[in-house]
Amino acid sequence: MKSEKGQSLVEFALVLPILILVLFGIVDFGRVFHTYLTIDHAGREAARAASIGKTGPEAEQVAVNSGGSINLTTAHVNVTTGASGTDARVVIDYPFSFITPVIGNLLSGGFTITNTTVMRVE
Repeated sequence: MKSEKGQSLVEFALVLPILILVLFGIVDFGRVFHTYLTIDHAGREAARAASIGKTGPEAEQVAVNSGGSINLTTAHVNVTTGASGTDARVVIDYPFSFITPVIGNLLSGGFTITNTTVMRVE
């Protein structure tokens, strides 16, 4: 019977890239989920602020303050308000890029996560 000393090392070398890719995929999924939840929360907060009478720039600042963990800026936020009885609409477009090299190369620069929130102006 031949020696099998190097067999486990070869098998590990074959499986390691797949394990690393799965690990980075899990991390990227967590980042996408966190970004989506943060944008959703920031949109609701800005729509609430706009519905109780704050102007567009003030509501945009509320969204930016709520989205601090993802570096949300006023360039990503668009707030449209109207008179009492109409709707206040907040649209957040946030560009997301992956940290996993393979997925990042396939999607070439990531994608945009969009959230639209509408509340009635009081």
